[in-house]
Amino acid sequence: MMALNFQAAKHKKMIMERTKNCTVRLGDVSKLYPEGSIVWITSGKKGEPKHRIYTAYLDKVRVKTMGTLTSADLGHQNPEINSREELIADFERIYKRRILMEDTVTVIYFSEVHNDLNEEKDDSAE
Repeated sequence: MMALNFQAAKHKKMIMERTKNCTVRLGDVSKLYPEGSIVWITSGKKGEPKHRIYTAYLDKVRVKTMGTLTSADLGHQNPEINSREELIADFERIYKRRILMEDTVTVIYFSEVHNDLNEEKDDSAE
């Protein structure tokens, strides 16, 4: 099973609150995360235990440049980030290197997978 891991506490909070349904990853990771895949959404720092938050479906995976990210990409990635420049500043803190508008990124939209279909059928039978 593949995982999309989120290290930052702020991202874990957004995942838990279901306000984050997109991630922007530096580089072209589209082959690692093909559209239509099922993944675990996890949280935890490198070298530490990870916590599975939920299972997700990868709805859309697009390779772009930082400069072509849309306001929708930004809003779904982090509602607190309002511009590509703010995202670049955030990435520079995370990756500890300079990020340019020409840098390749992969935008991954995901949605939670629920296990409640059988429960709905059971409820409607009563």
